[in-house]
Parts: sequence; C-alpha cells; structure tokens
Amino acid sequence: MPTLMVQGTTSDAGKTTVVAALCRWLARQGVSVAPFKPQNMALNSAVTVDGGEIGRSTALQALACGLAPHSDMNPVLLKPQSDCGAQVILRGQVYGNMDALDYHAYKAEAMHSVMAGWQALSARYDVIIAEGAGSPAEINLRANDIANMGFAEAADCPVLLVGDIDKGGVFAQLVGTLALISDSERSRTAGFIVNRFRGDLTLLEPGLEWLSVHTGKPVYGVLPYLHGLVVDSEDSVGTSGSSDAGALNVVVPVLPRISNHNDFDPLRLHPGVNLIFVGPDEAIPPADLIILPGSKSTRQDLRWLKQQGWPEAISRHLRYGGKLLGICGGFQMLGQRVDDPLGLEGGVGCTGGLGLLDMATRMVPGKQLRTVSGTLSPRIAESMPVMQGYEMHNGVSEGAALARPFATLGERSDGAVSADGQIAGTYVHGLFDEPAACDAILRWAGLEGQEKRAVDYQSHRQHQLDRLADQVEQCLDTDRLRRLLQL
Repeated sequence: MPTLMVQGTTSDAGKTTVVAALCRWLARQGVSVAPFKPQNMALNSAVTVDGGEIGRSTALQALACGLAPHSDMNPVLLKPQSDCGAQVILRGQVYGNMDALDYHAYKAEAMHSVMAGWQALSARYDVIIAEGAGSPAEINLRANDIANMGFAEAADCPVLLVGDIDKGGVFAQLVGTLALISDSERSRTAGFIVNRFRGDLTLLEPGLEWLSVHTGKPVYGVLPYLHGLVVDSEDSVGTSGSSDAGALNVVVPVLPRISNHNDFDPLRLHPGVNLIFVGPDEAIPPADLIILPGSKSTRQDLRWLKQQGWPEAISRHLRYGGKLLGICGGFQMLGQRVDDPLGLEGGVGCTGGLGLLDMATRMVPGKQLRTVSGTLSPRIAESMPVMQGYEMHNGVSEGAALARPFATLGERSDGAVSADGQIAGTYVHGLFDEPAACDAILRWAGLEGQEKRAVDYQSHRQHQLDRLADQVEQCLDTDRLRRLLQL
C-alpha cells in the first residue's frame, strides 16, 4: 500500500502536526489511512488498544485518522532515563534498558520490529503516513538509521521535507539537508513543505521559485503559523497558561525526566487557571495548587526536587493552606521512600521520599499499561464525578495512606488523600481530560465560581485536528499530493 514519509530539517520543524494534518485530510475523504513513526524518543506516551504504549504524538495522529492507537504505529519507542541511557520499548512492550552506544549497535536488530510494524499496518490500511525523527542529515547517526531515510529506503517510499520558517534560515535548512543525504535519498525526496509562515506570501514567492529551480524539486505549499494551536506535544513542555486576575495559581516543577506532561494541557486551556511551569534554578512562586508530575526516573527526579528546594517550598505552601497533588511518579514521591531493587529506572537503590503520605513504593517488573475509568473520591468531590485516563507505571505503593483513596476505578481503588484533605495522589494520567473531573479537582484546590468551567479537551483536540486539515486543503497542492499517494 502507498506510504509517504514526512521528514524535517530539524527537531520541532512541525513533522508531527503535518502528519496529523495529512491523516485528518485523508480520513475526511474516506481514505483508510494510518500513522507510522518507526522510532521515537519521548517521555510522553499513550496506552494502546493492544496493551502496549507508543509516543503520544503518534496517538494524536491515530486520533486524526479516527483510529485507536496501536503498537504497530510506533514500533520503537525510546524513553530517556539519563543523558546517555533509555528504556527501549519494541512494539509496545519493554525490551530493556540500554546506553546510547549499545542501542546504536542494536539498531540493525530494532529494524526488524520497525518493518514488521509497517508491514502489519500496510496489510490493514490503504495509505500509511510516516513521520521521521529529528533530521535525516545527522551525519553521526546515519549508520544503521531506522528513523528517517533508513526506513524510507527499506520501504521504498517518497519523502516530503518540512522546514520551519519561523525559526529563520528555512532555505539553508532545506538545501543543506538535501546536500548532506545520499543520491538515492535525494532522488526519493519528492519536494518541500514550508511550515509556520507569518506574513505576506507574495514576499516569499521569489524564494520558493528559486528553491524549486535550484533543487529541481517542487514546493508542495506553505502552511501558516496557527495561533492558539494546542495539540499533544511529542516531548517539549508546553508554554504556561495565562488567565485573568483572581485565577487559581497552579505550579508544576519541570522535572529533568518529566513524563506525560500532556496531563496539563487541559489546565493550559482552562479560563480559571494560571498554569506556571517552574524550571531548574527558577524561583518557586506562590501557588494555590502544586502538582508533582509524572517521572521516568522517580528517584533521580526526587533528588533533584530536594536540591532545588522544593520540600521547603511545599512545607510552606501546606502551612498556609495550599493543596498538593502528585501524579504517578509525583504520587510516589509523596511517600516515605521509593525502592528500585532491580534498577528498572536506571539505578539500583532506595531514596527517601517527601514523607507526606504514609506509604512506600517499590519498583517491580511488569509495567502497568491500561486505560481506566471510575469516579473521584468524595474526599475530593462530594458529587463523585466520572474520571477517565490511563495508567503507565512499574511502581507498587503500599501503606496506610491508601485506605483513603483518591478515586474508585471499577472494583479497585487508586491513589490516596491525606487525613486533612490537603494532599492527594493518583496513578492516573489524563485525569483533567474530563471537564467534570477537572473542575471538581480544581474546586478542591480552591477555584471559586461556576462561570469558569473546564474546556471539553477531547472536543478541543478534534477541533485542532480539523484546523490542521483545513490548512492542507487551503495551502498545499492537493492534486500533487494525490498523485504522490497514488490516489
């Protein structure tokens, strides 16, 4: 079946949104289409329908196609645990931990998983839109490449090259990338897409004409900079939200290995929330609610919190009546200790927690990967609104604090709430996606007034995908695209 690969001149050139836009554009026409990302390195991931996990950005593209995420769509996922090591996930399941050099040598083997995933998708769908990673012109990574041209060559598919004009130097990006790839890779590069343009297009046209003449390749179109576009990020932390005076101040530390920070996208959009991300060595501002996010390396990030002065800031925050919420790894940090006897998160050992909940966590083999639904505890909201989300963790927590759960998920309980109601924790990611649950948690944290309500985040995501597809219709050469896709 036809496969088209979208590669970028740099990381964050817009590959994810271009693939999502193309997927939505095709799906709206009734084309059977699926996304594919051979290799992804990201700490934002989603649970798949077959019980695995893939990069969150690929799950967004599946949504654009009207599909449930499947592990075939992202057969190799790398989740960094340190600057030189990562957890390797093959077709949705944990394979093991590797340092950078070991994985570089292993890529030839990982390619088998890549091709098996692509072939399985090709048997089920008429068109595959694949996404590269980083740039195809990374000279040091070209040997045994599986993420960009290595896959394109193996699948014998055309490539569109995306450049981000908003960063500047887009012509150098595009021409330079072509100059650094091989003759066969250059010949399969069908053309260019210029992304995130602002201004008068007539001023850009002479440059586009030069680019086509100089390279002998067409420009498929120029996509505009879309203001207010909020879609699932692949790995970069989104900007803080801003709201009117009197909004609830929600503060989130940006842990070195923060994971699944898409949890906070609904709060960025909430009109009653002022969301503040606090990075390393930044002042910790006053807050109504502090949220400790998920972490891929809980013990290491816990040590970082202590080095950055967060325990003292949290103690002061609680003393003045503020609320504290921990999500997944952040929930584990609230306990007495985190024990990793097998080094599942990168190092064997035990680290003392923040000591705010009477519980302890032990890392065990067999990652919990499941979607969940249930109701919030009456300790958080008397109305017990429905919540939905997903779990993705190795840790098992035990202790007296769990007798006061945060939520009920079917026949079991989840998380904990302190006796005084100021501190809560949960293993559930995505808990703000349901508007009723989001508003209930924020009211627990101190949000007042009924006029400021949560955005229906799932409807918002669908609207953003339609915005992207509209730009394909309006700004790209769709006739040329159809020919490229053999439609």
